[in-house]
Parts: sequence; C-alpha cells; structure tokens
Amino acid sequence: MRSRIVTATVLAGLLLTGLSTAEATGRDADVTRAFVATNRSTAWTQVARIPLRFPTYHPQGFALVGDLIFLSSVEVLEPPVKYPVPVDGYDRSPGKGIGHLFVLDRQGNLKKDIRLGEGTAYHPGGIDFDGRDVWIPVAEYRPNSRAIVYTVDPKTYRVTERFRANDHVGGVVRDRTTGQVHGVSWGSRTLYNWTPTGHRLERVANESHLLDYQDCDYVSRGKQLCGGVTSLPGPKGSYDLGGLALLDLRSNRILHEIPFPYFSPTGRNATRNPVALETTQDKLRLYTAPDDGEDPTGTEIQIYESPLN
Repeated sequence: MRSRIVTATVLAGLLLTGLSTAEATGRDADVTRAFVATNRSTAWTQVARIPLRFPTYHPQGFALVGDLIFLSSVEVLEPPVKYPVPVDGYDRSPGKGIGHLFVLDRQGNLKKDIRLGEGTAYHPGGIDFDGRDVWIPVAEYRPNSRAIVYTVDPKTYRVTERFRANDHVGGVVRDRTTGQVHGVSWGSRTLYNWTPTGHRLERVANESHLLDYQDCDYVSRGKQLCGGVTSLPGPKGSYDLGGLALLDLRSNRILHEIPFPYFSPTGRNATRNPVALETTQDKLRLYTAPDDGEDPTGTEIQIYESPLN
C-alpha cells in the first residue's frame, strides 16, 4: 500500500510520477516477494522497542518516507456514545476530537505535529505514501458517516484536501499504476475505489472476514499489504487475532496472508494499529505501534525482523 512498505533507498529514488524503479520495470517490490515467502511458521524476532516521548493518543497508520516516519493518530476529547436506538441513521454520537499526523525521525523524535480534520471529522485512519504525497483519510468516529481525504507534502508539510466521501473511510492506498485511490470502511467491511478527485468507481463488500484491516501499504504492481486484527470471544474473555494480508487491488483477492501471534507488553496484538514493512539486505522488517499513549508503557514503535529466504 504505502511506500513505507518499500525500502528507504527505493523511497528516496521514487520518480515524481510516483512510480518506483520496480514499478516501471514491471517487477514486484522486494517487500512483496519477501512477504509471499513467509508462512505461519516463520520466526520473527523483536529487534527494537522505540519509546515515543510525546503524547501519541490512539495511533492509526504508518508511512515510511526515507528517513522519516509519518504516524496518524486520533486525540479523543469526548468519546462517541452509543444511542439506545439509531438517530438519523447513526448508532452513536459523533464525539469530539483532534486529528494528528506526526512526523518522526527513525529514532522516534517528534519533528512536526500536523493537525487534520474538520468539525466532527477528526479520526485519521491508515495512510499511504505514493512517492510524492502522503494520503490520509480523516473520518467521523462512527460507522456509515463521512470522511475527508487529504494529502500532505512530506517536504513542505502542505495539506491539500483531495475529496470527500460519504462513509467512514478507515484507510486509503494509492495504486501507482492507475493513479486510483483505494479505501476501506469501518472495520474494512466495504472496499472502495475512487479517482484521485473522488469520483467513486467501485463499492464492494469485503469477501474476507478473517481480519479487519487497520493499516495498508502499496507494494507495487497493483498490490497492497495490510495489517489488522479481529476480536474473538475466548474462554477467558475476548482476544485479538492479528495478521498480515497481501491483496490484489484490481480484484480485491487475497494473494497471501499469515497470522501474526506476537504481542506488546500490554497484551495487545502487534498488528492492532499501524504497520509498515521494508526490507534490509537480509531481513524483512515490520514496524508496529499497537499501544496507545495512555497505556502503561505508552506508545512504542516495536520492530520485528525475519530472515529473507
């Protein structure tokens, strides 16, 4: 999905058209090939925990842009409240909050806090870097609502509204081969496809019920790689099943998926919120941030690696 799933070296060399070298030559990115080689038995090792020493609130999406990490997050000032019966088609109040796009260096130091949103639309979702801009949806914090899709220039931090959508858009990805923008609804139960100016091309039900996609990245040749969780009942209460999935953006077909049975110190599955993947010379590297700012340990960027096959 986002270019954060591409190596920093590749990111730095992206063409202004948004096409990487791999895209222009018709080859899948290294991340795609490395991920397809994983399976449920792949061993991942946590190699780093980077504490974020500023208020992070509720993190949502990652984008790796060269030496920078873009992190979207929602600051909830007044939580939405469920209605006894639906009101005007909504199952809960809109609540109040502030949308943030944090810019960090690779050591986790805060460089910029960009405010995003408008009125009751204050919930940023999963984000994507297309080689030129970071794409961010900001929605109301309730299903079947509305959203504004923005882009942010990673060099100047200029914010541009691209279009508006009549649903809660929980994440977007831009296909670099077509220029189209793909998105997911609340819980990723509906999949969308728009032109860059917001003309809706497709709205289909998500045929996969295994994961609710939380954050996705573009990984070349019309594919996106998504992380997410599904909350399931268990004998000792509910738990989150986490995983990663590679999807074809044209057909929405799952090309490869794996569970990810790794957890933060607070017990949250690692793929609960932001995810980003890249490759090093000999490793597939996964960035996660499953915990919120108010959790006992605060938010940490937790990094896992597995050997390249």
